Amino acid sequence: MPHANHVERYPGTLAELATELGDLRYDALATFLEELAAKLEADSLADGARGRGKLAAALRAASDEVTSAAEHIAKAWRICEPHM
Repeated sequence: MPHANHVERYPGTLAELATELGDLRYDALATFLEELAAKLEADSLADGARGRGKLAAALRAASDEVTSAAEHIAKAWRICEPHM
């Protein structure tokens, strides 16, 4: 599967996409980050099964870090939610 350098169904730039994602309500952003972490973990497992150990390890580490980011954003949501 070839990997793209843009999001096919998004007409803007990656910088614009980052801004739009950053403007999501924090609970929605946390959900997005959880989904991204799950995708990275699945890719890690697939690459590990193909014998690509270094790539699998890097993707697993990225998944762990994105999961951590999701947890921090979820905490931000819990702080903000009562005021919304």
